[in-house]
Amino acid sequence: MKSPPRSLEIEPMRVEDIPVVLEVESLCFPTPWPRNAFQNELTDNRLAHYFVGRCGDEVVAYGGLWVILEDAHITTIAVHPRHQRNHFGERLLVALLEESIERGACWVTLEVRESNVAAQNLYKKYGFTIVNTRRGYYSDNDENALVMWAGNLKGEIFRNRLAVMKAGLD
Repeated sequence: MKSPPRSLEIEPMRVEDIPVVLEVESLCFPTPWPRNAFQNELTDNRLAHYFVGRCGDEVVAYGGLWVILEDAHITTIAVHPRHQRNHFGERLLVALLEESIERGACWVTLEVRESNVAAQNLYKKYGFTIVNTRRGYYSDNDENALVMWAGNLKGEIFRNRLAVMKAGLD
């Protein structure tokens, strides 16, 4: 059996990517976003920035964020289950953090399921800390969301840390 490619090309999400993104979404989340949510993010929300990760021609991951002045919010990150454990989610996180910095954000937030310890550990690795809990945030099972925050994105310490960690992925 041929092993999957280890490289991931990250590029802006296009409307044409939505059908494949929805397939990955349905494999990764119990309450997937509907098509119009991605459509609106790509075509109507000037604050939204979405990316896909491709292995060859195949979209295997995606992520998005909003940047509002100095505030960035990561809205979603997903990796096709067949391609998980290849650091593709981490590569997307790095790309989203770099996009946040490039667009002038000073801090970034996200929500993560309380049970998703693997994701929390990844976010902590990049300097995120838990700052709040949203009780019953997820409608499929009323699970709590942890609000995680990373600040001082423009600071030398954060940027150096990000560069070192990115280099470790190559």
